[in-house]
Amino acid sequence: MAHAHATIGITAYAVSIKAGNHSLLADEPERLGGQDAGPAPYDLLLASLGACTAITLKMYADRKQWAFESIDVQLTHRKEGDRSRIERVLGIQGALSPEQRTRMAEIAERTPVTLTLKSGADIHTTLG
Repeated sequence: MAHAHATIGITAYAVSIKAGNHSLLADEPERLGGQDAGPAPYDLLLASLGACTAITLKMYADRKQWAFESIDVQLTHRKEGDRSRIERVLGIQGALSPEQRTRMAEIAERTPVTLTLKSGADIHTTLG
């Protein structure tokens, strides 16, 4: 089970985040009143998707023993009306056949974070 804890104080809009054993900082860009001291929330969302995509594809290529060198995942997010749209471009380096590359793109569509984002997640909020 994943766990994260986010805390904000009086500094606009710096958020201290503890995720597992790791600490990081999120913020808004200066144009939105923040100090740009860390990634903005949507940047963190894209980072999560990018990390899950890269890790899943590396695991798959390793398991198949494919001649893979690196995977680059480029992500952008934008709003289209009431919906969000995420564009993901995979750059796969290595001696892979066209069929293997196609398979990697298919696997990218089924990574855990991809499936969570596509299906949505129930969020239950309580006061502590």
